Amino acid sequence: MSPTDTAAAAPPAATAPPPGYLAVFRVREFRWVFGAHLLSLLGLVVSEIALTVLVYDLTRSPLLSSLTFAVGFVPYLLGGTLLAGVADRHPPRRVLVVCDLICAGAVGLMVLPATPVAGLLVLRCVVAVVAPVFQGTRMATLADILGDGDLFVLGRSLLRIVSQSALLAGFGVGGVLLTVVPARGAIALTAGTFLLSAVLLRLGTARRPARAAAAAREGLGATWSLLRDRRIRVLMLLFWVPPFFVVVPEALAAPYARELGASTAALGLLMCAMPVGTIAGELLAGAVLRPATRSRLVAPLLLVTFLPFLLYALRPGLALAALALGLSGAAGAYVLGLDAWFVAAVPEEQRGRAMTLMTAGMMTVQGLGMAGAGLVAEFVPVHHVVTGAGVLATVAVAALLAETRASGGRKVRQG
Repeated sequence: MSPTDTAAAAPPAATAPPPGYLAVFRVREFRWVFGAHLLSLLGLVVSEIALTVLVYDLTRSPLLSSLTFAVGFVPYLLGGTLLAGVADRHPPRRVLVVCDLICAGAVGLMVLPATPVAGLLVLRCVVAVVAPVFQGTRMATLADILGDGDLFVLGRSLLRIVSQSALLAGFGVGGVLLTVVPARGAIALTAGTFLLSAVLLRLGTARRPARAAAAAREGLGATWSLLRDRRIRVLMLLFWVPPFFVVVPEALAAPYARELGASTAALGLLMCAMPVGTIAGELLAGAVLRPATRSRLVAPLLLVTFLPFLLYALRPGLALAALALGLSGAAGAYVLGLDAWFVAAVPEEQRGRAMTLMTAGMMTVQGLGMAGAGLVAEFVPVHHVVTGAGVLATVAVAALLAETRASGGRKVRQG
């Protein structure tokens, strides 16, 4: 039976692979999805760098160059709310392939010399609008491929680890690439990565029917209906609120390093600390802890995630600040248990919509958190801003955890 002709049946619980990341790679379809993720992520990171360089070369304007990053946040919110239903009302493989093709087409148009700067920014917005639909559909498809138990959680974790690793290596690779080829040439290469991702998804994933074809008639009403569910709403907020605060020290890393008179290399250490901690925490939790243990640790880890921020009250040196951010990143392993809670709470026919909305919200709040941190830091010393963010985040998370318990406990499927 070919995986491109019909969906593979999930293995029965009695014969499910043992827990661990290697078990996820034993699933053939996941290997194809993982390869496509690497390609599309590479395309996205390199295109962002190359587009920033291209816009600056054309305009010599730092403002317009920085807008190529900034314009990516608002479209995420629009795409995640207006297009969330697409993930459920069309066959998932078709949605994934079409999203990749749209991104390839938009990036391809950026290469044309006739495309004006305004057009480049519009095309950047197109990619950002499509991104939450693609990511939400892929997350829902992972649950189809891996089941909604522990393999799904570990598969999601692997994709996040790759994304975090891109923060460490991707921009460096893009910078090196731009020393070899011009900006338009680098952008052209990224169009190829999106096309290759589309090919892998088309050939390597199963043809599955739409989860809820009736969603075509529901539109935004179905999205708001999803959020009216108390359990889903509070879990969604647990995905949204921590990222709003967690970006604060990273957004203010440069001004903090300048306050301390640190070198550029030291700034790089500060910027890498949290991603390194996040990767280490996820790998440890995924490889060592059992699903039930990860579920029990969601609340404790959430509550301690922001406590290291309080060290900023002492205006620490870069080494201690980097340690604090690394510890905060490691506590982010709570998300493995939270993933299990979320997939257990959302009805299967609404899974694509819910995950698209969740992804869009996470990206949007990170942009808002960065902007808010910068605004407050105009009037308050940076170390006080980070300390205050730690206090507010801990209070907010504690309130959400209390609501989570009231909304239905922490029962998850063990798979």
